[in-house]
Amino acid sequence: MNPEEFNFAEALPSLPRLRAYEAVHAVVSDDNNFERGVAGARAVADSVLAEAGTAGLTETVVELALKLAEALERIASEQGLAAEDLAEVWFVE
Repeated sequence: MNPEEFNFAEALPSLPRLRAYEAVHAVVSDDNNFERGVAGARAVADSVLAEAGTAGLTETVVELALKLAEALERIASEQGLAAEDLAEVWFVE
């Protein structure tokens, strides 16, 4: 592929995906201080809301849900479970 054919915009993650990553990273990166991680995730959400409004926040939540569903499907498959059952265990029980 030559440089004229490469689409740089498609190579970059979408803004909602980047913001979803930032929120997750804030929570998982500070093993010693859960509250600081949660505060970091809230700061990302507040920033998305301020910069992109409710539509941007909605897109970020949808991106988080999609990535979480992918992870649940992968884990469920490895454990011989249905992803729906694993999601129920994680979120309902």
